[in-house]
Amino acid sequence: MNVSKSGYRVFSANSTPACIELAKKITERLGVDLGKSVVYQESNGETRVDVKESVRGQDIFIIQTIPRDVNTAIMELLVMAYALKTSCAKNIIGVIPYFPYSKQCKMRKRGSIVCKLLASMLAKAGLTHIITMDLHQKEIQGFFSCPVDNLRASPFLIQYIQEEIPDYRNAVIVAKSPSAAKRAQSYAERLRLGLAVIHGEAPGSEADMADGRHSPPATRTTTGHTGLEIPLMMAKEKPPITVVGDVGGRIAIIVDDIVDNVEDFVAAAELLKERGAYKIYIMATHGLLSAEAPTRIEESAIDEVVVTNTVPHELQKLQCPKIKTVDVSMILAEAIRRIHNGESMAYLFRNIAVDD
Repeated sequence: MNVSKSGYRVFSANSTPACIELAKKITERLGVDLGKSVVYQESNGETRVDVKESVRGQDIFIIQTIPRDVNTAIMELLVMAYALKTSCAKNIIGVIPYFPYSKQCKMRKRGSIVCKLLASMLAKAGLTHIITMDLHQKEIQGFFSCPVDNLRASPFLIQYIQEEIPDYRNAVIVAKSPSAAKRAQSYAERLRLGLAVIHGEAPGSEADMADGRHSPPATRTTTGHTGLEIPLMMAKEKPPITVVGDVGGRIAIIVDDIVDNVEDFVAAAELLKERGAYKIYIMATHGLLSAEAPTRIEESAIDEVVVTNTVPHELQKLQCPKIKTVDVSMILAEAIRRIHNGESMAYLFRNIAVDD
């Protein structure tokens, strides 16, 4: 396809080879060339973007994968979006397969909802549409003032299970926490497999962390009404970690949306091994695999970790051969084509239920 006649262009918001790989796969499927631009960091650490061709009156798609330096990636996306906006692009669509800060989507203690802040920043920079994949919480779509298409990676991961896991009919789908049970149930129903849930909490988990709101107030003199006698909420007490469901003599497939710090997955794998599972797979959309994750996976009871290429992780794969990658560039390319042509996106959400 002749790029000058296609009416749209595809740019990568990051110039590193690992991050530009997904952009090239998408443009190859679309039959267009990757837009000419230069994204780099100046000596003082500032991000600079130079767009090397005209974008006036065209639909522009910015592909931004998130490497280890999350904040730099965000600035690259913001600066490029604003540069295209001031260059009179007709529409600017952000293709952000893994949306950063998605775990910070709820008010917690005295923190803030950073995901909402990022959504506002992207809209202000000029983005008119977002394409992403498997948001940590689907309600994040409500943070945006522009349309959001939250694609699903589950069809690709289910296909991998059916084609690459021998004797998958003897498997059981495992949720590593009750909060992940709906996702696991979706996989189990589509594969016609059993379901198990890991319930309880290991000692020293995040829930045991001290909350500053419980700190005693500074000593001060009070006058007047001392307050109401508000009933005290009983503290939660979770049981020791256990497995609800039978995994003995089965293949255990743990499904989740993000694999980052793998301590919970390693602990779950050890527990499943104790309960008789003879093989353990981890299936997830986003393989962040930060810190010592590759080493811990290699030394653990986990047999294989399968993630998509929404996040670059080639270095981690060199450190741990147990990590496998599923390519999702096909659905991203089709989403770009349909949005540009004004076609319905319903085809990409066939048989996707509200809870998926």
